[in-house]
Amino acid sequence: MPTVAATRRTPPVPGTIAAIDVGTNSFHLVVARVLDQQTFDVITQEKEMVRLGRGGGDMKELSADAIERGVAALARMRRIAESLGAPVRAVATSAVREAANHQEFIDRARAAGVDIEVISGIEEARLIHLGVLQALPVYDRPLLLCDIGGGSTEVLLGHRDQVRASRSLKLGAVRLTDRFFPDGVATKTAVAACRAYIRSLVWAFHREVESYGFEVFVASSGTAEAVAAIAQAMRGRPAPKTFNAHALTVHDVHAVVDRLVRARTPALRAAIEGLDPKRADIILAGALVLEGVMDAFGADDLVISGYALREGVLLDTLQRRDGATLHHLSDLARHSVRQLMAQCDEEPEHSAHVARLAVQLFDQTAALHELDESSREYLEAGALLANVGLFVSHSQHHLHSYYLIRHSDRLVGLTDDEIEVIAQVARYHRKSGPKARHATFAALRPNDQRTVHRLAGLLRVAIGLDRGHAGKVTEVKVSATAAHVVITAVGRKDADLSLELYAANERRGLLEEVVGRTVVVEAG
Repeated sequence: MPTVAATRRTPPVPGTIAAIDVGTNSFHLVVARVLDQQTFDVITQEKEMVRLGRGGGDMKELSADAIERGVAALARMRRIAESLGAPVRAVATSAVREAANHQEFIDRARAAGVDIEVISGIEEARLIHLGVLQALPVYDRPLLLCDIGGGSTEVLLGHRDQVRASRSLKLGAVRLTDRFFPDGVATKTAVAACRAYIRSLVWAFHREVESYGFEVFVASSGTAEAVAAIAQAMRGRPAPKTFNAHALTVHDVHAVVDRLVRARTPALRAAIEGLDPKRADIILAGALVLEGVMDAFGADDLVISGYALREGVLLDTLQRRDGATLHHLSDLARHSVRQLMAQCDEEPEHSAHVARLAVQLFDQTAALHELDESSREYLEAGALLANVGLFVSHSQHHLHSYYLIRHSDRLVGLTDDEIEVIAQVARYHRKSGPKARHATFAALRPNDQRTVHRLAGLLRVAIGLDRGHAGKVTEVKVSATAAHVVITAVGRKDADLSLELYAANERRGLLEEVVGRTVVVEAG
């Protein structure tokens, strides 16, 4: 495992990168020196307990005070990273995902010099898995991973570099504390109710565990390390310098939970040897989650990973950067898009053909739409998924497509913002074009609105060019003048393209808005 050095200010280091985990309870910064595409050496780490999210149910709003604390913490972390010459990638989890006013926080963070990616729970689990594989020799062993955060708990079944199944559960230590121990007092009734609630949500992952099984149970959170520290103290042993690869039995976990329950108030828990007093108010809820997951799935022992989300973000960034796919669809993301298409689209061959034509249009109109390479990937994904809504109903299927894409748990390797753009490109492939009165479109950032508007215009014409679902149009060629854009459809030998030409010309209106010229679709 790469070594962790004490925080220090040094001259900029070539080949450094930084990641910030914007969590519900704490923000974590890690800065690393790049060794190669797969490995890095950690230079420094910082942690601030921000308590960004609160609430026993959905974390519907970030308070003004929490936003101020969060922005200030991000600014400090950015300065540390800059002092080491490291570009920063920041990802946000459940508190920001769920807050109705999350855009305010994102905008304030951007003004402070930090761009935040809001990631889904499924993507969060995937990135944690990447971090774990860097920290522990478990690559060849089927594993069950549990990461307990402030707002959610991510559970994942993996083997080698494959994610077999994962789930994001609303079982965070802060969330459960607010719901069951709002005054901090651990009564027997409250503990029993919390245990029952945890069991009910954890059971949702039982079928996947039964199906795949696991050899090793890995915990990768501050909660797990806190439980381990208490267990060490109960044995009369000092805490190790690192808890990475530290093992605990389920009996150890039960003993620690019992000790925490007996200390009924946060003040009494703060006095427990081995426990950081700053965690005294939320440790019981977190420990109950760890206990509940182990009991539900019959895990006799666990091993702690010192690496989690932030290290996974570092590794993912390295892989994207070296593969020239930063902000583009990775192979993993493209595979997940095709999986969703295969599951919900009755004519995937038609959608794949439309995607090929749409990408050709994108490439040949680049000087007109002026979109970057990442937009090309969003267009391809939106085209592949435009018809998944037919799985629900033909009527208004474009709206169903938006919903299925937006709420799918299969799309991994994508940020929340990327999923939203793709979903809206698919949503506007037919019927009304994007309008300010559409709430989801209005909620997009101006640059993303521009992207969706332009990609939807291209997609509509591409769909028209395969109106008969027969793949008759094999290629498109585009020429442009100051007043006109001519799209020439090249067909298979002797193919009758009349239906396709008619449909494409009927669908050209939105593209004409985009390019500011008359669009004509004709046969080659």
